[in-house]
Amino acid sequence: MAAGVPLLRPDVQVFEAMLEGWRQQQLSRNLAFGTVDARLDLLRRFQDHSGEFPWQWTPQHLEEWSTDLRAVRGLALSTVRAYQLAIRSFLGYVCEPLYGWDVECEKRFGTHPIQISHDWNSAKHILDVEGRPQRRALTRQELQLLFDAADEMVEEIRRNGRKGAVAAFRDAAMLKTAYAFGLRRRELVRLEVHDFGRNPKATEFGDFGVCYVRFGKGSQGSGPKRRSVLTVMPWSVDILTEWVDDIWSYCRRENSAALWPSERSQRMSETRFNAAFVKLRERVGLPAELGPHCLRHSYITHLIEDGFDPLFVQQQVGHEHGSTLSVYTSVSSDYKTTVLRAALDKVIEQACGEKGQR
Repeated sequence: MAAGVPLLRPDVQVFEAMLEGWRQQQLSRNLAFGTVDARLDLLRRFQDHSGEFPWQWTPQHLEEWSTDLRAVRGLALSTVRAYQLAIRSFLGYVCEPLYGWDVECEKRFGTHPIQISHDWNSAKHILDVEGRPQRRALTRQELQLLFDAADEMVEEIRRNGRKGAVAAFRDAAMLKTAYAFGLRRRELVRLEVHDFGRNPKATEFGDFGVCYVRFGKGSQGSGPKRRSVLTVMPWSVDILTEWVDDIWSYCRRENSAALWPSERSQRMSETRFNAAFVKLRERVGLPAELGPHCLRHSYITHLIEDGFDPLFVQQQVGHEHGSTLSVYTSVSSDYKTTVLRAALDKVIEQACGEKGQR
């Protein structure tokens, strides 16, 4: 934007120039394009909500918007904080004298931007992971109910001679695969046939010994993070083998390797998988707050209950810190009782041994 050049809509054009400059700064920091675009959209929504431009924003604008996000839209604390941090980052950029926006705004509008997002009016980050308390692992009985309902739906459609048996089988296979490998929804729907391979240390699993996740959750705006998830549930091999060998080749899209094709597009969407999960959840009468991500909670919890090393589980699910794993784990009371009994037996055995030596 050339200095001294009259603008048709100076407020709108200066704001858009600010956003473009901030976009370039973020891309220079190697943030993912999707993250940057989402932040730009967020800033435009905040500007629309406040009815003012950055050089007119006050802390009250942020507080009113944050209240609306929580009270009206019901967003999670972590989401609200992420929004507030995005605004703080943007204003950190436009308030930095090196970029000259303070001088430009003073010249054109007689005022300049200030930082409005502070520790005293923004949500604090206290826990490593802040999940909603309703989210939990499914019990093994609840999980079996879901799996049985998915299989029954396939058989029901076939018996009645209706269309949709292939789609129902795909949904059932997706549900079981999400649990068997502890996958997030995006990781699941983005799988392709060649994302599985052999594990030389577990040859009994054949071509499905390893799941190569290519679209894992990144951190701090980075791109997708890759990881390898080793197969630990033998029954999952049968599910994937049947799907790929017997069904997938007949419903795949031309020149597409997407593992889960939909009826109308190359691959299933996260929204469509959510809907399939909700349909099954309602069919078996599970609580409404349970969503597809609970399958990942269940995977972590059940592996810990089955005695897998926590570090192994952490690497399987792609958690950078062990503390994150603990948030996802909600072991059953039976497991806790078993661990307690084993610990008490060990203490008693040691005490008896010491007494006998005397």
